[in-house]
Amino acid sequence: MTNKKTQHDSLNVEQTLISSEAFIDKYKKPIMYVFIAIVVLVGGYFLYRSFVSEPREAKANELMFKGQQYFASDNYEKALNGDGQGFPGFLKIANDYGSTKAGNLAQLYAGLSYAKLGKYQEAVTRLEDFKNCGDAMVSPAAIGALGNCYAELDQLDKATSTLLEAAKKADNNSLSPLYLIQAGEIFESQGKKDKALECYKEIKTKYVNSMQYAEIDKYIERVSE
Repeated sequence: MTNKKTQHDSLNVEQTLISSEAFIDKYKKPIMYVFIAIVVLVGGYFLYRSFVSEPREAKANELMFKGQQYFASDNYEKALNGDGQGFPGFLKIANDYGSTKAGNLAQLYAGLSYAKLGKYQEAVTRLEDFKNCGDAMVSPAAIGALGNCYAELDQLDKATSTLLEAAKKADNNSLSPLYLIQAGEIFESQGKKDKALECYKEIKTKYVNSMQYAEIDKYIERVSE
C-alpha cells in the first residue's frame, strides 16, 4: 500500500514538473518581457535618483542658502527675485526645482517674503502650494502664516479655520497657543465670544508651559463677561 502511494506521489510530482515546464516553454517570451520590464523600471529608478533627482536636490539646496540670508536680513525683494549675481530668487527656485524638497521650501519662503512685503494675495498663492514636509514646526508654521494672510485679506472664516488647523497640527507649547490666541481674537472681532472662549480655554488646559499661559485668564475673563 505504501509503495503504491509513493508511486502515486512520484507520478503527481512528475506530472506537475512536466506541466510547469510546458507552461514556462509556452509563455517563455512573455515572462522574459515582464522580467526585462521590471529590470528596466528598477534600474531606471536608481539611475534617475543618482543622476537626476539627487543632483537637482543638491543644486536647489545650494541656491537656497543665499536666499535664506537675504530673508534673515529682511531683504525680501532680493529673496524673492534674486540679486543678479548668481542667486535666482525663491520664485525661480520654486518654479525650476518644484519637485525637490528644497524647491518646496522655496515656495514657503516666497510666500513668507510676499507676506512681509504686504502682498497677501501673492503670499496666499505660494503658501497654498507649499506641500506638507512632515516637520513638526515648519509645516504648522506655514499653515499659521497662511491663516494670518487670510485674516489680512479679511477672509475671517478661512483665517480662523486655518489657524485652528495650525494649532492642532503643531500641538506644542511654542506654536499652538499663538495660533489659538490669534483665532480667538478674530472670533472676538466677529462677535463669536463662545468660540473665542474655546480657544482660550484650550490654552488654559493643554499648554500650561507656554508663554501665553501666564496671561490667558485675562482673555478668558474678557469673553466671559
